Amino acid sequence: MALEAEAVAVDATGARSYEAADITVLEGLDPVRARPGMYIGSTGPSGLHHLVWEVVDNSVDEAMAGYASRIDVTLLADGGCRVTDNGRGIPVDPHPQYPDRSAAELVLTTLHAGGKFGGSGYKVSGGLHGVGVSVVNALSRRLTLEIDRDGQHHVAEFVDGGESKKPLSVTGPAPRGRSGTTVTFWPDPGVFEETEFRAQTVLERLQVMAFLNKGLEIRFTDDRPGRQQQVTYRYSGGIVDYVKHLNAPKEALFRRVCSYTQAEEDQEVEVALQWNTGFHESIHSFANGISTIEGGMHEEGFRKALTNVVNRYARAKGTLKEKEDNFEGDDIREGLTAIISVRLRDPQFEGQTKAKLGNVSIRSLVERATNEKLAYWLEENPREANQIVQKSTLAARARVAARAARDLTRRKSALDGAGLPGKLVDCQSRDARQSELFIVEGNSAGGSAKDARNPRTQAILPIRGKILNVERSRIDKMLKNVEIQALISAIGAGLADDFEVDKVRYHKVIILADADVDGSHIRTLLLTFFFRQMRPLVESGFVYVAQPPLYSTLVGKEKVYLKDDVAKAVFLEENPNHKAEFQRLKGLGEMDFHELRDTTMEPGRRSLLQITVEQAALADEVCSVLMGEDVDLRRTFIQTNAKDVRFLDF
Repeated sequence: MALEAEAVAVDATGARSYEAADITVLEGLDPVRARPGMYIGSTGPSGLHHLVWEVVDNSVDEAMAGYASRIDVTLLADGGCRVTDNGRGIPVDPHPQYPDRSAAELVLTTLHAGGKFGGSGYKVSGGLHGVGVSVVNALSRRLTLEIDRDGQHHVAEFVDGGESKKPLSVTGPAPRGRSGTTVTFWPDPGVFEETEFRAQTVLERLQVMAFLNKGLEIRFTDDRPGRQQQVTYRYSGGIVDYVKHLNAPKEALFRRVCSYTQAEEDQEVEVALQWNTGFHESIHSFANGISTIEGGMHEEGFRKALTNVVNRYARAKGTLKEKEDNFEGDDIREGLTAIISVRLRDPQFEGQTKAKLGNVSIRSLVERATNEKLAYWLEENPREANQIVQKSTLAARARVAARAARDLTRRKSALDGAGLPGKLVDCQSRDARQSELFIVEGNSAGGSAKDARNPRTQAILPIRGKILNVERSRIDKMLKNVEIQALISAIGAGLADDFEVDKVRYHKVIILADADVDGSHIRTLLLTFFFRQMRPLVESGFVYVAQPPLYSTLVGKEKVYLKDDVAKAVFLEENPNHKAEFQRLKGLGEMDFHELRDTTMEPGRRSLLQITVEQAALADEVCSVLMGEDVDLRRTFIQTNAKDVRFLDF
């Protein structure tokens, strides 16, 4: 079904012609096969998992409509995925416009066919374009549809991107008289870069769905060899439980979670919020169960009303004096964790991936609900309200102090010329594309790295031990930290909202720390700093983690280096008769500079890991967990996310 190459007609003069015959018409599911990225975002891991979301969202729509109470998601041993719900089941009778085809087959094989346009099938739903499950069919090498409805079990099969192999037919009675829909699909390896589902990615999404749909039971099963597991999610508190879950690794400012709802004829809003003692806001918004990661009107209405309500309360109670400025929104949202979930009949999403909500009417509803319900909650809970106001006051003072500190930093840079830190051993090149900055722990490691470097392109910045944990430090305190100042000056592109990626002095900022637990902690702290204060640096692909070896051994007369215990175990498995001892390499400062250069710093032989935004965000989450210094919690988090935090060497 892929788009075929078009022949180009040429006229008598040799020029290219453009005639009616040059126009290609894509029919059925061909557009999806030709341009999959338009429908699922990409053909990488995110696009692969988007197939699961499309099928699960249909089942969740049944739950939101009040017809389904349970959803089962299974990763099959042969690489497929099965999603089952106990809803009404897709209609199986012939469609009035297409009497020779069942409604179910139309939904699976025709773009923009579904029960979410007319308004009678679903009052609210996550589907908008009617391309969800048909896209899954188009991008699967095989798909099986099973429908239990009206006491009968119906089955249809499709292959090779939507070709009908077995038309919908009754195969017997519905088991135990159940009703519902089961979709089993196997992604097409000719479309996707990889077809292996990641259990943790699926689990995280399913847990969010369970939080957003109070009382809905979602069961996950992984049947793949060596990965078998079963997890069940069901939350009677809904988004209140969601807020508690997000704040669990942190210290809540108070125990109560504020929550409120408000509904109109065609739309409703549900909000839950609680502050913690941290300094970063965490607002998650959803529309009809779909995560709107870029926000939209519902989030805009909440932010505006929240700022107004807290300022009015602070004025009324005398905390804000007549001549004092109002709190800014950032002051009030410092440490806030909030969930905004709206449901509406005709959501106006931007793009098929639905990242942003555009309905103006929902902004008004959220704003009214927050103005009324949150104001009432503050009056009814004066102790918690006072804690919110006091935290906002401290945040406002810190903001003013940070602005003064930033201005002072700019003035110093202007007076001192380049404003580079004294301990930076800079490189000769002034071409940022060729230049590399190695951040190393301590002066001894800095000395080894200096001797091992290529002075033309490699710069060395030693830092003293573990830098400040920016996850639990306000920006004014952070800017007073000597190590943070050195990092800002060396990279040379500013900080936070003032960061200008075009001014970055090095296109490779490499964290070079020891291959032990302390080194891992340092990497986590640095990645958290970059993620929070220099995110464009990460997004541009300029942040790397060097991976110095932990062991060396001799094979004959040749020295072999092994990254970690896993690499050592693999080596012993491949070389069972190896007799030479293993040398555990000590800190970088004690490594011979020849070893450091050959294993870590020399281009072509070194092992560098380019850090993605997702990995930096995970490091930030690890850092948040470390705030409590709760060993059990930390261990649980690391075990749960072991595949992703392997690069941190915990």
